[in-house]
Amino acid sequence: MLTLQQEQLIEATAPVVAQHLDAITQRFYPLMFARYPGVASLFNAAHQQSGAQQRALAGAVLAYVQLRQDPARAREVLGIVVEKHVSLGIQPDQYPIVGECLMAAIGEVLGDALTPEIAAAWAALYEELAGLLIELEERRYQAFARQPGGWRGLRRFRIVSTRQESVLIRSFILEPEDGGPVAEHRPGQYIGVRFGIAGEPVYRHYSLSDLPNGKHYRISVKREAEGHASRHLHDVMAVGDTLELLPPAGELALQDGDEPLLMASGGVGQTPMLPMAKQALTQGRRVVYLHAALDNEHHAFRDDIAALERQYPDRLTSVSIHERGSSADHIGRIDRTLLEHYLPPGKPRCYFVGPQGFMSAMDQALAELGVDESRRHFEHFGPSRPLGAA
Repeated sequence: MLTLQQEQLIEATAPVVAQHLDAITQRFYPLMFARYPGVASLFNAAHQQSGAQQRALAGAVLAYVQLRQDPARAREVLGIVVEKHVSLGIQPDQYPIVGECLMAAIGEVLGDALTPEIAAAWAALYEELAGLLIELEERRYQAFARQPGGWRGLRRFRIVSTRQESVLIRSFILEPEDGGPVAEHRPGQYIGVRFGIAGEPVYRHYSLSDLPNGKHYRISVKREAEGHASRHLHDVMAVGDTLELLPPAGELALQDGDEPLLMASGGVGQTPMLPMAKQALTQGRRVVYLHAALDNEHHAFRDDIAALERQYPDRLTSVSIHERGSSADHIGRIDRTLLEHYLPPGKPRCYFVGPQGFMSAMDQALAELGVDESRRHFEHFGPSRPLGAA
């Protein structure tokens, strides 16, 4: 627990730390990877290069400094961090590594301005934050392990079949190697995956692209031209190969209610939207389902959507939008005019997932159309960041 003097030091120095936080986080990751090379596999190199990981860390630290006097709100805001950590299997003994390297980075950036008293105050703040995260993550680990078909840590799964959904997206059906059942997940969640490339462990998150069935999980992965992991999955791994899974995670989920829904996705952002749409339709809700793709050959899950249209002709409105070609309902991009045309009347809930620019445009257009922020739901692929960051 921080002393009164430490509380005062944090309050006094927070603006200075915030001013230099980008530089601190930029220094933190290289320093940590140099001192502890084993933790590097937990991080996506592409997110490091883009700066997304650094911005996410900076945002989390600032959020905690601002909200720590409101414990309930702090826990709510940290929920996204907890979900990411659970899907990576983060353990308590990894927090001291982060704390050591974070304080070293602060010292390098602030220099003599970081007195021993200020350093001790910020170290105490980090220990408080780490303790809270460890507590919240342990609750999640225990709750999942208690579920039928749940487990703790890593569990080995085998690829039993694959299906090419589009020119770039392929689905992988994964069954547990031990032959046991698998725990249910909430439609919209993702799962942590670990496999090896050239003898090195690689961790990634992939959306669970179908409803839970107690027997297997389905992930649908886009092959990125520069994707270290996605190219390995597409080009090297095949039926019969094994990988390891961590607990499903993620906060994107269907909100209770009976109001109509607008669901919009761009590219591989369709992977969490599809099971959420299936769930909503089985609940008797009306769904407007918009999907934007480059063209027909990049448009995934056409058969799944067609099957839903046949099953729920009175409740599902499916709309395809392609940037080029002539085989979609609309040619171009999802914009405000198109959203205004398809937005259900009343107070619909709106869900959208896709590239950062896509989500930023969706969020702005829906706000302009009068959809309250509490009814606009989204989730990032990779580190979370404000939608305006695009």
